[in-house]
Amino acid sequence: MSAAAMLLAAVAALLLVPVGLLLLQILVALPPRRTPPARSTPRPRLAVLVPAHDEALGIAATVGGIRAQLREGDRVVVVADNCSDDTAARAGAAGAEVIVRDEPLRRGKGYALDFGMRHLAAAPPQAVAIVDADCRLGEAALDCLARTCAATGRPVQGLYLMHAPAGAGLKTRIAEFAWAIKNYLRPLGYARLGLPCQLMGSGMVFPWATLRAADLASGHIVEDLKLGLDLTRAGHPPLFCPDARVSSVFPRSAEGVRSQRTRWEHGHLAMIVGEAPRLLLAALARRELRLTALVLDLCVPPLALLTLAVFAVWVAAGVLAVAGGGVLPFALAAAAGALLGVVVLLGWLGCGRRIVSFADLVRAPLYALSKIPLYLRFLVRRQVDWVRSRRDAS
Repeated sequence: MSAAAMLLAAVAALLLVPVGLLLLQILVALPPRRTPPARSTPRPRLAVLVPAHDEALGIAATVGGIRAQLREGDRVVVVADNCSDDTAARAGAAGAEVIVRDEPLRRGKGYALDFGMRHLAAAPPQAVAIVDADCRLGEAALDCLARTCAATGRPVQGLYLMHAPAGAGLKTRIAEFAWAIKNYLRPLGYARLGLPCQLMGSGMVFPWATLRAADLASGHIVEDLKLGLDLTRAGHPPLFCPDARVSSVFPRSAEGVRSQRTRWEHGHLAMIVGEAPRLLLAALARRELRLTALVLDLCVPPLALLTLAVFAVWVAAGVLAVAGGGVLPFALAAAAGALLGVVVLLGWLGCGRRIVSFADLVRAPLYALSKIPLYLRFLVRRQVDWVRSRRDAS
């Protein structure tokens, strides 16, 4: 084969790895779930940390939802982090314990969490929950997370879903569908295989000592991914708990959606490029199955980007085949494309039918195409600083 054919064949074969992993996770996740037995483990004394930057519009509702699930001895602490509005006053009026951090040169959720943990150290709880300021807890979510954490001694991640607002367009509904695959089917598949899950940023509970020892103080824009990998490497792999639900809503404004997606996806891609190779080599050298599995899961790019990559390689390989350059690259790319189609269809059957119609699903490639500028910006003007997405009133 020519050098071009060998390169395309190698890229197509490489793309089969994340596509194959997605297929495995979803196939394992699809069988109906059995209702788990109720845990008899005593609930640990809990502190709920709520990092909040300019969240005055919705902080009272978030605090109210959390307080409704607290037990005697529990507390909810809002970290009003570099706020320019009255987040602190509204959180206090809603019944939260409020601490204020004012360090404009150190912005980011990680810094806020570190500040909150240092505050809690004066009277440590047995476990710490983290709930984002724009999130709402499902029924008995804190109880489920806290008891599971106490029973296993591991960090526990609940099912964190993002929903499209009423009347949202196709792009936002497709984004909700992709989010459900990423945060529900994929971790559920891993959980059934006895493997850990990524941390998702909200709806998490940690043993006090585990989180106290973690390196939280950073401005990393996907601090949740980093924390989950750090904890797994330290011997504390997060456990997925789909029965504890937490939810939020995508912003309505185009600017809010763009900012949110840029932060998430640029941060994810930066982790793949900057951290994954080193972590994977270290995990393989130490024969750590759980860390290896989590790094491989990290290496699955956003679904839209994976779709674009498979399509681009397929087109290039097709042109090469027509020019007489060999059919192997085209066959590998076609296999990746076919398997990715199966992944999307099974994902839709498993969790997407209530979100998008089949007709909408057929139009999903248009959503992928619309994200090309976002991925090009990663190459030429990557976002590295934490920037809050503009919220809507709750």
